[in-house]
Amino acid sequence: MTRMTGDGTRTTASATARTSAATAPPEHPGAPTRAWRKRLLVAGIVLAALNLRPAITSFGALLEEVRDGLGMSGSVAGLLTSLPALCFAVFGVTAPRLARRFGPGAVVCAGMAAIATGLLVRPFVGTTAAFLLTSGLALAGIAVSNVLMPVIVKRWFPDRVGSMTGLYSMALALGTASAAAVTVPVTDALDGDWQAGLAVWAALAAAAVLPWLAFVRDGGGTPGPGDGRPEERHAGQAPVLRITRSRTAWALAVFFGLQATAAYITMGWMAQIFRDAGVPAGRAGLLLAVTMVMGVPLAFVIPRLAARLPRQGPIVLALGVSGLIGYAGLYFAPAAGAWVWAVLLGVANCAFPLALTMVGMRARTGGGVAQLSAFAQSTGYLISIPGPLLVGVLYQHSGGWGLPIALMAGLMVPQMIVGVLAGRDRTVEDEAAG
Repeated sequence: MTRMTGDGTRTTASATARTSAATAPPEHPGAPTRAWRKRLLVAGIVLAALNLRPAITSFGALLEEVRDGLGMSGSVAGLLTSLPALCFAVFGVTAPRLARRFGPGAVVCAGMAAIATGLLVRPFVGTTAAFLLTSGLALAGIAVSNVLMPVIVKRWFPDRVGSMTGLYSMALALGTASAAAVTVPVTDALDGDWQAGLAVWAALAAAAVLPWLAFVRDGGGTPGPGDGRPEERHAGQAPVLRITRSRTAWALAVFFGLQATAAYITMGWMAQIFRDAGVPAGRAGLLLAVTMVMGVPLAFVIPRLAARLPRQGPIVLALGVSGLIGYAGLYFAPAAGAWVWAVLLGVANCAFPLALTMVGMRARTGGGVAQLSAFAQSTGYLISIPGPLLVGVLYQHSGGWGLPIALMAGLMVPQMIVGVLAGRDRTVEDEAAG
């Protein structure tokens, strides 16, 4: 049987079959291996995300005990609650350079090891200065992992940015809530030993090191042949951006900074606000856990919803209104409506997974996401540094929570404005191409 080709020549069916077989790409022998590695990478992402906040919320749950044990003033405690933002800003900006040199997988693996070491050592150092330094080690590991998670998701799962961002945001929220809820009961079970109660979280970080070991030598997080989009397989095609030219990048950085301010004030001080209102320590820790656990379902839903919308402004406004109502409740009736305020502030805290989703959506390529993620997170965390410290100073010198809560509510308004601007349908490549 013959057929006519497009140029007028004749060819037989058997010849066509032979030609097709010769020109078709061979099945990649590593396909099953890539599938297995992708599943391992998903496990590594989830385990890493579980460890990105317990260093902070476990400390917040035992803030009073740590202050008494180390002899901290309220201002120094405020410095400790600002330390995460400082470390995230200082160390987060180094993440893209480290990833280019060693590979994202190696950097995340080292980050998990740093978290485990810092959490294990810091409760037993005995001085405030050493507690700050060892906390900084753990927070440095968190910082580089924070920045590289969106990069790894964009490269390995370019068509599932929303769902994968939702997955690791949900795991992050679960780790945050678990540390807030479990730290006080675990400490009580250990005869009130706050040092042991903080140190137990090192075990979770040590477990997170294991899956990333498989990605150290080859720079895991960089797709192999056939993985990701074609433009992500060639570093030479990554755009060179002057990221500070992009209005969207600046809007996203300020949004990131203001939501981080609210989150770290909440994680560091909310349990103390409830305790000062007469709520028992165990219940105050549980209320903080409720705030954090709201992010578990919403952190999965919000990124998926945001990825389907051209503009994310309506979500920004909804979260902001929830925060304003929650702060008003804390101001007027902190104990009476404690559970309601905890839920509303938990909804407001879901600005974090929304910000991460917008990082992935406001750039077209993995290189653009890496630059935007580093800029938005590092600049954002620099912006957030004064907030928790200022809350500690206001609390100590005003003798109450009225002024600090008014500050928190006031910051929610500019957060909503810049969030709407960051949520517009545009990319940093268009705005900042060099």
